[in-house]
Amino acid sequence: MQTKIHFKNKFFGLLLIAAHALQAQIINVESLRMVTDTTGWSGTVQLQASLKKNVNEQFKIGNHIHIQYKLPKHLFLFVNHLGFERIDGSDFTNDAMQHLRYNYKFAKKWTAEAFIQNQFNAVSKIEYRRLGGMGLRWKLTQSEKYKFYLGNHVMYEEEKTKEDNPHHNKAWRNSAYLSFSLYFNDHTSLISTTYFQPNFRNFNDYRTSHQSALKFKVFKNLAFVTTFNFAYDEFPVTGIPQKEYELSNGLVYTFD
Repeated sequence: MQTKIHFKNKFFGLLLIAAHALQAQIINVESLRMVTDTTGWSGTVQLQASLKKNVNEQFKIGNHIHIQYKLPKHLFLFVNHLGFERIDGSDFTNDAMQHLRYNYKFAKKWTAEAFIQNQFNAVSKIEYRRLGGMGLRWKLTQSEKYKFYLGNHVMYEEEKTKEDNPHHNKAWRNSAYLSFSLYFNDHTSLISTTYFQPNFRNFNDYRTSHQSALKFKVFKNLAFVTTFNFAYDEFPVTGIPQKEYELSNGLVYTFD
């Protein structure tokens, strides 16, 4: 079992946060997949603490737990996130997300995917957002030095907002993504994923999300990572900005 612990905190001497201002509601599953040729269990544990600035100044602590079980043609992936935030000196609020995904590789380049997800976020005024969907994932290349994937899903989403006049929204959305991984050498790699999620009934109602992570291996099990995240929601909850971003530096420790 492979475990990664990723700490990122502006105040701790071990890590430095360059900038942090994201309340992304689209989970980037591509960044959580573990590349391994072996079957069985693997996973990651990520602990983090950060200072944020979007609508308010926020201090956040949280954790990510990722577990996956792989067979030659099957992959089961579970992600759990829990976070606590302090906003402008007020009491702690919280956010949480659970994501379960199943992959079935039925051809050399083709994989079928199905997933369910539940989340809430007090800062983004999301009382809950529940979704489920399925689709296909296509591997565009065979090289081990650069890998490109294209995916497309149909998903159903139910969302209830937490504001003065709460809304209860239900919608069918498309979820398309392009992901690539570039391995420049044994010490340097770049992983990038972009999502696009329009509403089938109104294509003007869409969300986009992007993440790029540049990784430099320092020692055998220690790497330095610079990550950029960007999210855009055409119709966010009232009082929440359309554009949100994150730029961070951190250390990742991996052990077996």
